Amino acid sequence: MALIIVGVALLVAWPVYTVALFVWSARNAAAAGRHRQRVDLAAPNSAQPTTFWIIVPCLNEERVVANTVASALALSGPWGTRTRVLVVDDGSDDATPDVLAGIDHLALHVLRRDLPYARQGKGEALNAAYRYIRDRTEDAQEDPRRVAVGVIDGDGRASANMLAEVSYAMRNPEVGATQSRVRIHNRNRILAAVQDLEFGMVADASQSLRDTLGTVGLGGNGQFARLSALTALGDKPWSKCLVEDLELGLRMHLNGAKVRYLPHASVTQQGLVDGKRLVRQRTRWAQGNLQCARYLPKLMASRRISNAQLGEMVHYLLAPWLNAAGAITLVITWVAAAVTLVESPQDPFLVKTWAELGTAAAVWTGALFAPGLLWAVLHRVKLRDETLPRLLLAALVYPYFLILGLVSTWRAIGRHVARRNTWAKTERLVETPA
Repeated sequence: MALIIVGVALLVAWPVYTVALFVWSARNAAAAGRHRQRVDLAAPNSAQPTTFWIIVPCLNEERVVANTVASALALSGPWGTRTRVLVVDDGSDDATPDVLAGIDHLALHVLRRDLPYARQGKGEALNAAYRYIRDRTEDAQEDPRRVAVGVIDGDGRASANMLAEVSYAMRNPEVGATQSRVRIHNRNRILAAVQDLEFGMVADASQSLRDTLGTVGLGGNGQFARLSALTALGDKPWSKCLVEDLELGLRMHLNGAKVRYLPHASVTQQGLVDGKRLVRQRTRWAQGNLQCARYLPKLMASRRISNAQLGEMVHYLLAPWLNAAGAITLVITWVAAAVTLVESPQDPFLVKTWAELGTAAAVWTGALFAPGLLWAVLHRVKLRDETLPRLLLAALVYPYFLILGLVSTWRAIGRHVARRNTWAKTERLVETPA
C-alpha cells in the first residue's frame, strides 16, 4: 500500500509543481504586450549598450555557419546603436573558412585561431574573442559599460527583437548579463520536438522562477554580457569547464552582477535527433554541473547570495548526484518489494499482494507521463506554433527522454570520478541555405 500512496503523491505533486512553474512563466507572458510597448517607447539612458558584438564560436560548421552569420548580421538594436559580428574560427579543417570568406559584409569580423592554440575548448575560443573585442573597444575609446557581448552558437538563430530586449534589460546598470529563451528549429523530428518541449517550456518556466529569485543561469546560446562585467572577471571570463556558460553565470553572481532572463526574446538551435549523440551531450552538461560544484563553498560564504538564492543554486549544482541517488533508491525499493513477495509473502515490504504491486506500477506510470502531457498542453496554449497531436506525441516520448538523462548522469559521474574531461563536438545536420 505504501508504494501506491507514494505513487499517488507523485501523481499529484508533479503536475502541481508543473503548474506552479508555468504560472511563473505565464505571469511574464500575460504582460507581453505591455512589456513590448515599454521596450518600444523607452527612451535610452546612459547604462544601455551603444554597441553590440555577437560572437559566433565556430569549429567545422560548414553545414550551418552561413545561415547563422546571415541571421546575426540581420540583427539590429535600438536607434543609434551598431552591431558587429565576430566569428571565431577555432581551427576548422572543413570548408568553414571558405564559407566565411564568401560573406562580404562590413560588420563581419573573422578571428582565425590555428593550432596549437586552437581547439582548446569553447571557453578558450570565447576568451580570444573577448580579448579581441576588449582591445578594439579600448582603441575606439568606448565605454565598456555600454558594450554588450553576445554568444550565438554556430547553429543559432536569434529573434529579431533580441538586441532591443537586451538593451531594455541593461537600462539597469546593475545588470551584467542576460539569457534569452532557447527553442529548437528542426522540431519536425520527434526527438528534437521533445527537446523543444524541454527548452521552450520546462527550462523557460524554471528560468522565469530563477529570474524572480535572482539566480538566472547563463546558457551557451543566446547569452549577452556587459563588457565591463566580463572585464571584471579578468583576462579569461570563460573557463575550460565543460559548461563554461554555467560557470560564467556563477562567477557573475559572486561578483555582484545581476543576470536577467529574457522570455520575450529567443534563440533557436538544432536539436539532436540521434539518441547516442544526445546522451553524449547531456553527459557533458551533467559533468559540467559536477565540475561547478566546487563553487558551493564560495556561494555559501558570499554575502551577496541570499538563502533563497543559495538553496536554488545548491539544488541545481547537486542535481546530477541527487538524480543518481534517487534512481538507485527507486530501483532498490521496487526490487525489494517484488523479491519480498516471492520469498516472504507472509512478511511483505511496502505492498501486500501482487495486485497491489500492479496497482502501484500503474499509478507510478501515470505520475511519470503526467508532467509531459501537461507541458504539451501548456506549450500549445502559450506558444501556439506546434500542433497538439505532435506535442502529445512528444509528451509520450518525454519519460524515455528523462531516462536517457539518467543514463547521461551516470556516465557523467563515471567520467568525473575518472577525471576524463575531454569531449567531442556535436555534429551538425545539413541545413537548407537561407
